[in-house]
Amino acid sequence: MVNHSGRFKIDFVKVIKRSLKSFCFCLLLISVGEINAGEMLGRNASYHNLDHGHEALLISAMEKVRRGETRAALPLLEQLVSVNPKFKLAQLMYADLLLAQSRGISDFGNMSSAPYKQIVALREEAQARWQHYIVPPMQNKLPSSLVKLSEQQKYAIVVDMKNSRLFLYENNKGEPELIDDYYATIGKKGSGKYLEGDQKTPVGVYFVTSFIESKDLPDLYGDGAFPIDYPNAWDQRHGRTGYGIWLHGTPSATFSRPPRDSDGCVIVSNKDLNTISPYIQTGLTPVILAENINWISKDEWKSRQSSFDKHVEQWRKDWESRDADRYLSHYSRNYSGLGKDYDGWVEYKRRVNPTKRFIKIGISDKSIFLYPGEEALMVVTFKQDYSSDDTKRRFVKRQYWQMDKDGQWRIVYEGSVS
Repeated sequence: MVNHSGRFKIDFVKVIKRSLKSFCFCLLLISVGEINAGEMLGRNASYHNLDHGHEALLISAMEKVRRGETRAALPLLEQLVSVNPKFKLAQLMYADLLLAQSRGISDFGNMSSAPYKQIVALREEAQARWQHYIVPPMQNKLPSSLVKLSEQQKYAIVVDMKNSRLFLYENNKGEPELIDDYYATIGKKGSGKYLEGDQKTPVGVYFVTSFIESKDLPDLYGDGAFPIDYPNAWDQRHGRTGYGIWLHGTPSATFSRPPRDSDGCVIVSNKDLNTISPYIQTGLTPVILAENINWISKDEWKSRQSSFDKHVEQWRKDWESRDADRYLSHYSRNYSGLGKDYDGWVEYKRRVNPTKRFIKIGISDKSIFLYPGEEALMVVTFKQDYSSDDTKRRFVKRQYWQMDKDGQWRIVYEGSVS
């Protein structure tokens, strides 16, 4: 047994030298020094609720292999494949370690029966899961996109597509608070959807529109699906096509899928989907799809929220003033919305506003999100109560504000939310 153990260590070093990109363990051995996964998991437990069970076992096994403790890693993987035989990554790693007890291994995935593409996909999954834990989001940081949640929005979802991670936040008295995070899969061709069938996941701010139960879906979608409103108004304005972008689960025989394996949807395991589902409010929960998350401090978050709130409030006051020029100063020359372009909107408001004896605008349930992947663009949604001497209207409005070349934020689109 001593000889077997010694030979494995020698062979494993050879694996590292031969193929630095082939296996996440190899990356660990040359890049993270003496980081101890167990200690790291403990340090971040309060912030990062890592009690995902299956993933925690996998990470612990990876760390033991990194430290050369292969005998200690084997029972962890054996336990994992026993309780979750659908976890293909764990199965492959377990098979590799068993094989290494009798002969040298030359790469990640030494089972000759496994297709090369599948081995590569599982390697990428291993790298994504491990990378999240060696470089977790810093404590007391928030995604810059979550500027303001409305009182009715109890939760928000932010997906970091580059790092294959979905973050679930709770609205804690106006401040986003991390509940947990989950490994996630995106489109085969990555992010930045533009055309139908391009197998990319869109980048932007979206909202859950409904829930489809598993009994009404093919097995491919797992335990259910939450469609989102792609293409939204901004996508349509830019000619982006396609449909059917969902957050959904995995087939019944599969625990997880590789980081890039969907036709554009965001996929989590059925276990994680069932954990997330109670937090999703149809029509309210934002799903922010970012290439990668820009993390900011809470102080910066508060400052941004105050600043963006002021823009919307000044727009409201200037509308109430009935001064058409002051009101129209908030609109970009690139504006389109409510059936009018900028020139049509200017003509309409200069004609109508002065005829009113009074205008009162009430705004409630306001949310603000910075749009990922765009240059200085924010999405504002709120309930609007409009009243004047001859009209009363109430509806939900959504605006897109963009910073113009002169550094001023102006509205480029607005419309009602059906």
